[in-house]
Amino acid sequence: MIKTKNKKDKWIKLICGASNEDIVAIEDLCAIYTAAGVDCIDVAAEESIVRAAKKGIEWAKKLFKNSPGLMISISDGNDIHFRKAKFDPFKCPPYCPRPCEKVCPTSAIDNFGVKKSKCYGCGRCLNSCPLNLITDYEYNLSKDDLASTLQKIKPNAVEIHTDIKRLDSFIKVVSILKSSETKLDKISISCGLNQSAKKSAQPEDLLKALWERYEILNELNIPLIWQLDGRPMSGDLAPTTSRDAINLFEKIGSDLPPGLVQLAGGTNEKTYELLKTNNLPDGIAFGSSARKIMQPIIEFAHKNNKKLYEYPDKMALAIKKAEKFLEPWKSS
Repeated sequence: MIKTKNKKDKWIKLICGASNEDIVAIEDLCAIYTAAGVDCIDVAAEESIVRAAKKGIEWAKKLFKNSPGLMISISDGNDIHFRKAKFDPFKCPPYCPRPCEKVCPTSAIDNFGVKKSKCYGCGRCLNSCPLNLITDYEYNLSKDDLASTLQKIKPNAVEIHTDIKRLDSFIKVVSILKSSETKLDKISISCGLNQSAKKSAQPEDLLKALWERYEILNELNIPLIWQLDGRPMSGDLAPTTSRDAINLFEKIGSDLPPGLVQLAGGTNEKTYELLKTNNLPDGIAFGSSARKIMQPIIEFAHKNNKKLYEYPDKMALAIKKAEKFLEPWKSS
């Protein structure tokens, strides 16, 4: 169950990635951030990935008594959160300095191309190739049979990735949620401004779209989370990426429909510092930035074919890093 936070703390979500199927890393990430005290963990809608997440959560729950809710990401159409990168390694020149490999935060790229299981579609590599050999493709695990997926996984919550113009398909997804009779603690709505390739929408357009979706969801009588994606899946990990989410929150945050307001899309360790302390959102979602700081530690364990918690000292270091990363939001 996803618990309601007390007034002092802020809601914190770990985003493992809607197309991330690196099962070993997901188990470790869920163990680390459960121990550090996140409230919710968002994973791809696939049984084996959910099992891995639950293993990590259970390990930490026994030792640290924390128990975050499990959310799965679904979509009502083509969405940049549901993608992976690919390229033909035989087309790479032997003299290439391999900038794609250097920028990949999950070590998904090597001489044989992109390891599908490790790629979560962050997009950092797409513009790094000097020959433009890298492309992306849709990778949506829950697209074919959502009703069956919900019944098998039985998540605590779902996040619906939508687009301003996709109201009809959004209605269909909500109808599936309703007919599946899945008991949900919360429903999160992720709808960014820059998902349209033809023309960027304005904050006012987004606000209108979210109110339309509120009217559709209201009959379900399930608490809602409005996720403001400032810079969704840009691949940019610079500290200033937080500004897009903050600017969006400051423009429309007070006019959103009833529910929790959560920042995402470019959020990192600098997000809290850039916000006005008298105007904080209800919560924060961390994806690439939270995973990046753990990657070297997790890779150490994986190279030895072990889980991170088989190395108590390394796990303790990882948890300490996660606690420091989350600390501003734990005592807001």
